[in-house]
This record gives sequence, C-alpha cells and structure tokens, in this order.
Amino acid sequence: MEPINSTNRGADQVLVEGHSHAKKVVFNRPKQLNALSFQMVSRLLELFLACEGDHNVKLIILKGKGRAFCAGGDVAAVVREISEGNWKLGAEFFRIEYIMNYVMATYSKPQVSILNGIVMGGGAGASIHGRFRVATENSVFAMPETALGLFPDVGATYFLPRLPGFFGEYVGLTGSRLDGAEMLACGLATHFVPEVRLSLLEEALCNANSSDPAIISAIIDEFSQQPRLKEKSVYHLLDIINDFFSRRTVEEIILALEREAVNTNNGWISSTIKSLKAASPTSLKITLRSIREGRHQGVGQCLISEYRMVCHVMQGKVSKDFMEGCRAILLDKDKNPKWEPSKLELVSDEMVNRYFSKVDGEDVADLKLPARSNLPAHAIAKL
Repeated sequence: MEPINSTNRGADQVLVEGHSHAKKVVFNRPKQLNALSFQMVSRLLELFLACEGDHNVKLIILKGKGRAFCAGGDVAAVVREISEGNWKLGAEFFRIEYIMNYVMATYSKPQVSILNGIVMGGGAGASIHGRFRVATENSVFAMPETALGLFPDVGATYFLPRLPGFFGEYVGLTGSRLDGAEMLACGLATHFVPEVRLSLLEEALCNANSSDPAIISAIIDEFSQQPRLKEKSVYHLLDIINDFFSRRTVEEIILALEREAVNTNNGWISSTIKSLKAASPTSLKITLRSIREGRHQGVGQCLISEYRMVCHVMQGKVSKDFMEGCRAILLDKDKNPKWEPSKLELVSDEMVNRYFSKVDGEDVADLKLPARSNLPAHAIAKL
C-alpha cells in the first residue's frame, strides 16, 4: 500500500466522466470485481470533497465497470500487510475508507449509486450511505464478513439495524445474499431500474442540472419498476426472522433455530444454522453487539466504534480469525477455516468487550472524523 502523497493516486482505478454539473465516478478494476484498493478509497474521498466544494457540480453518479458495482475492500492486500507486521498500514486503509463513508453519509449533494451487479462489504459502504441507490435485476448484495473472521463494517453497524425488524441482524450474521427486489423491499435500495434503461437514466440525470433531491428522485422514478419478490425470497420470512434474530445472544438465536429444526423440515432454517456455524464465533459475537449498539448511535459514532474494532481485529491479540478466514476463503481457498476460539461458549464477554475498548498504544488514535457544515436535514439526522 502506497502512502497518501500523489494527487493522481488511483486515477486509473477510479475514472471520472460526465458533464461539469454531473460527475460520473466509475470503479475501474473489473477483473478484481472493483474491489476497493487503498488508492481507490483515497481517490474517492478526494473526489467527493472536491465536488462538494465545486458549485458547478450538482450531483455524483457512482457506478462500476463490468459485472460488479464493488465486491468489497481489497482485504487480501490488508492481510499481506498484517502478515509482514504492518497492521498499521491496514489501519490506514480502514481509516481513509471510514472517513469516505462518513463524507458520503453526510453529503450535501445527491449521490446516485447504480448497483448493477455485485454489491458487497466495502461496496455497500460506498453506496448505501448515499441518498439514492438504484438496484437492477443483476444486483447481488451481501455483508459476508463473519465468514472471513471480520464483522460488517463501513458503517453497516448504522444501516443494518435500520432495516425492518431484525432483518439487519439476519443479514449481518449470516452473510445472506439479497437480490435487487429484496434490496428495494428492505430499503437498501431506493429504486429498481432494469439494466436496459440505465444508460437512458444516466443521460437524464446528467441533463437535469439540479441538486434538488425531489427532482432527482422524480427522474429516477420515470425509469423505475416495482419488481416482484421471488416466491422463495427470504424477505417473505420477515416475521420468522424477527422471532429468531431478536434473541439476546448468538447462542440463543442458534438454540431457537435448532429447536425449530427438530419440529420442521425447513430448508431456510437448516441453511441459516449452517451459515452461523460456519462463521467465526468471535465475529458473530462482536457483530451482534455492534448492530445492537448501532441502533442507538449516529453514523459517526458507529464508524468510530468500528475503527476500534477493526484495529483490534488486525492486531490479532484476542483472536487471529481474520487472518485465518482470509487464508481459508481468499488465499488457499480450502474453505475450511480453523477458528480460535472454536466455539461460541469459549468467547467470553471480556473478550468481546476488548474489541470495543480503546486500542493500546500511544501512537494509535481513535478515528477522527472531519467537521461537516451546511448539511441538508437528511444528513444532519444521521449525526
């Protein structure tokens, strides 16, 4: 990872197109499914701040090249740094990314994210905080971090608990994949536009020459459809999900699911149990706590808390599950991680508490978020 010093950093990985008053920002790492590199998050933050200060720019359109919007952060690069003893370089990646998430969440101009393809992890952080999120029939959303020994971050501890009922707990703990219709139904997307109409939508947005959210919304509405949820959509199970995932602890969630599995031959219950048991026990516990706490926090406080958590994850003093998860899923690809601690009951409250405490070390500071001024009401409400 290169230090932040070049004004052109990430210029080939993040392209800027469009009119002077409508900037199209395009993720340009299609072979890597537009996974966010250090250069990309630095460039994005730089672009968003520059456009916010430019009176000519009325809105930003964010999209990805290829079959993904953005499949997440480039965690393999972070793992390489940690394995070489440079966890603080990994921390710098997350610091810049979280500041970028915060700027997007409190942005004074409309951000229209075109979520045509894979939207996972860091890709969700780069879009869900924005004002408009356009899903398509190709959209695939997931927060798969617990299977990697991480936790849903990039402000997910703010937006997941604000999904209906306890759907956010379900999505965050299991890594369940959602399609475009499900994203619209639960509020992760604000609109659904078929892929064939996207180029016309972008053209209309570029011609709008307006920052008025009502005008932008009306333009997107012209191209939108109301998709039908599939018969086997998990969103039809919201009442059941609320029953299980409202339980106080991960152990209680799994126990309730297992009791139900004895009485019924339900494929969703068995696959949900399987997903939870395959995930890192430590990740499950810190994820549930962070989502529950995030329900009562602003987006800034959520990101500050996440930064503490991710620094502890990278230090690996409580658990090295992040390194092991990346090895098993991304590097060796044997899909057989050896979690340590290996069981939920071995992850004590004291261990969980450490992830939420200030990181040891005089040179490791809490996340400092930039002051934001002249914000619209919708952004102020998030603070």
